[in-house]
Amino acid sequence: MIPKIIAVANTKGGTGKTTVALQLAAARALQGKKVWFVDGDPQQTASMALTLRDSQPVGVFINCASYSNGTLLGTQVTRQAKLWDTVFIDVGGFDSTTMRMALTVCDLVLIPFQPRTFDSWAISRMSKLIDECTVLRKGVELPAYALINCADPTDSSDNRDAAASLSDFPNIRLLDCSLCRRKAYANSSGLGLGVAEAKVKDAKAIAEIDQLMVSLFGEVKTPPAREPRKKTQTPRKTSRAKTTKTADKKKKEAAE
Repeated sequence: MIPKIIAVANTKGGTGKTTVALQLAAARALQGKKVWFVDGDPQQTASMALTLRDSQPVGVFINCASYSNGTLLGTQVTRQAKLWDTVFIDVGGFDSTTMRMALTVCDLVLIPFQPRTFDSWAISRMSKLIDECTVLRKGVELPAYALINCADPTDSSDNRDAAASLSDFPNIRLLDCSLCRRKAYANSSGLGLGVAEAKVKDAKAIAEIDQLMVSLFGEVKTPPAREPRKKTQTPRKTSRAKTTKTADKKKKEAAE
C-alpha cells in the first residue's frame, strides 16, 4: 500500500530531516502528485525554504502549512489528508507533542540518521517512542524505516557500522538505499528545490533520490523538472478593411 502521510522524524537534531523531507516533497510533486508539506518544526526552516521556492522558475507547486501545536497538527492533517496525494510532515529534532502526534496520524515514519555514534544512539530513543505511539494508534503498527543520510561515498566502515546498529531494534527497518554526503542536497533544499530542479544537476544525487522514491512508493523515477511556460505575445492583427481604408485616405490627401 502506498503511504499517503509520511512523517520525517528523529529525536536528534542535525540528522538532515528537513533536507530529506524537502527532497521527497519536490520529487513527489514532479511525479504529478498533489503534495502538502506540513512544517511541525518550531524553527520553520522548511516553510522559509518553500517560500523561496515560489520565487524560483519551477513548474510545480508545493503547498505548505506550519503547525507548532501538536493537537492542531493532528486535527488539520486528519481533516485535510484526503485533499492530497501525499502529505509530508517535518517535525523538530526532539521529543514533543508535535512529534508524537505526527507519529500517531502518519502511515509511515522515515528516520534519517547519519553514520555517527550519537545518531545511532538516537535510534534507541526513536524505537521506544514508536512503541509508545503504537498505543495511541490503538495498536495499529507504525511502519518505521531508517535512512542513512550523509553516508560516506566511499562505502566506509562507518556506513556498515551504522547499518549494523539497527539490528537491535526490530521495530525499525533499514532501507536498502542511502543518501551520500553531497553539496547538491543542501544547495537545492535551501531554495526549496529538489536536486532534479536545480540549475546545476548532480546526476548521482538525482539517482539516489530516485532510488529512495522507489523504496517508499514503488514508482518509477522522478521525471526531469519541467520548465515554466513562457508567455508569448501574439502579434496584433490589423483588419484588411482598416488597412485599405487607411491607404485610400493617404491617396486622397496626396491628390489634394
